[in-house]
Amino acid sequence: MAHPRLTNSLCSSPLRNLNPNPKLIPLCTCSCRPFSSQSLILHSHPLFLAKPKPLLRFARRTGPPLVLAAVGQAEPELPQTSAPTVIPEDEEDLPSKSQQQLRNRVVFGLGIGISVGGIVLAGGWVFAVALAAAVFTGAREYFELVRSHGITEGMTPPPRYVSRVCSVICALMPLFVMYRGHIDVSVTSAAFVLATALLLQRGSPRFAQLSSAIFGLFYCGYLPSFWLKLRCGLAAPALNTRIGATWPILLGGQAHWTVGLVATLITISSVIAADTFAFLGGKAFGRTPLTSISPKKTWEGTIIGFCGCIVTSAVLSKIFSWPIPLSSAIGLGVLSFFGSVFGDLTESMIKRDAGVKDSGTLIPGHGGVLDRADSYVFTGALAYNFIKTVLPLYGV
Repeated sequence: MAHPRLTNSLCSSPLRNLNPNPKLIPLCTCSCRPFSSQSLILHSHPLFLAKPKPLLRFARRTGPPLVLAAVGQAEPELPQTSAPTVIPEDEEDLPSKSQQQLRNRVVFGLGIGISVGGIVLAGGWVFAVALAAAVFTGAREYFELVRSHGITEGMTPPPRYVSRVCSVICALMPLFVMYRGHIDVSVTSAAFVLATALLLQRGSPRFAQLSSAIFGLFYCGYLPSFWLKLRCGLAAPALNTRIGATWPILLGGQAHWTVGLVATLITISSVIAADTFAFLGGKAFGRTPLTSISPKKTWEGTIIGFCGCIVTSAVLSKIFSWPIPLSSAIGLGVLSFFGSVFGDLTESMIKRDAGVKDSGTLIPGHGGVLDRADSYVFTGALAYNFIKTVLPLYGV
C-alpha cells in the first residue's frame, strides 16, 4: 500500500523522459519510511541543476513608492526627474489680493477723508453725532479685544452687559459735552455707574474687570470728547483767515471760520502728514526698529514723520493766518506728532496682547475704527489744552 505522503506526479512531468519506469519517490523524511536513495533522481533533473533565481525583496526609497530589488545586486539607479512645482492657490492669489487690498485702502481712505472733512466743516450737532457713532463703534471693538483669548489668559474680562453699558456711556459723552459744554460731571457719573454695575454682577467681581472697564471709559469716551471741545468749544472767530473772507454767506460766512475749526483742520492734517511721511520714510530708509510693540515702525520713519508733521503745521498756519507766531504752530505740530505716535503704540500694545492684527473689519483695507482713529485719541486733548493753556501766555 502506498504511503499517503508519496506522490507519483513525476509520471506526468518531464522526468518521465529520463526514467521510463518511474518509481515512487518519497518526498517525506518522516520516521515511518527511511529516505530512499532513489529520491536523488530528483536532484539530477536539469530543473534542479539550474542556478536558482534570486529572491526578491522590497526596498523603500524616498522618491518613488516601492522598488523591487534583487538580493545581492545593486539597486537600479532611477533617472532623477524634477517634479513639477505646484504653486498653492494662496500664493497664486497673493498679487491679486495685495492689489485688491491696496485698491480698497486707497478708495476707502479717500472716502473717509472727504467725509471727515465735510463733517468737520459742518460742525455742531453733525460733528457731535458722527463722533458719538465713531466712539460707540470704537468702544465695542475695544471690549472685544479685552475679551480676546490673548488678554483673558491673564485676567478676567468684564461681563458683556458691562461692556455694552460702557460703550453706550462712551457714545453719550460727546453728546453731553455738546449739550452742557463740559465733560467732568459726565465722567464722574459714568465711573460711578460702571463701578456699581460691576459690584452688582453675579459671582465675585475682580479688580481686572474694573481696571479694564475704567480704562475703556477713559480711552474710548473721555479722550475723544476733547475733539468736540476743540471743534465746537473754541467759538472765537479767526478774523485773519483769508478763506473766511470768501466763504459763502449761505454756509455761515466769515463767522463760520472759528479758531476751533482752524485748529481742528491743522491738527487733523498734521496727524495725517505724520502717518504718511512716517510710512513712506520707513519704507524707503527704515533700518532701525523703534520698539518691539510695533516691529514695522523704525526710527528713520519716525524722524521723517516728525519733520513732515512740523512742516505741515507751519504751512497751514500761514495759509489760515493762525496761529500767528511760527513757534506756536511748531509747538502745535510737535504735540500733534507725539499724540499720534503714542496713540498708535497704545492701540498696537492692546492688539499685540490680544493676538490680533486688526481691531475689526468694518473698513475694508483699513481694519476697524480703532485702527484708523488710534492716532487721534490723544491728539485732540493735547491740542485743546495747548490752545487753552499755552497760547494765551503768548497773547494768542
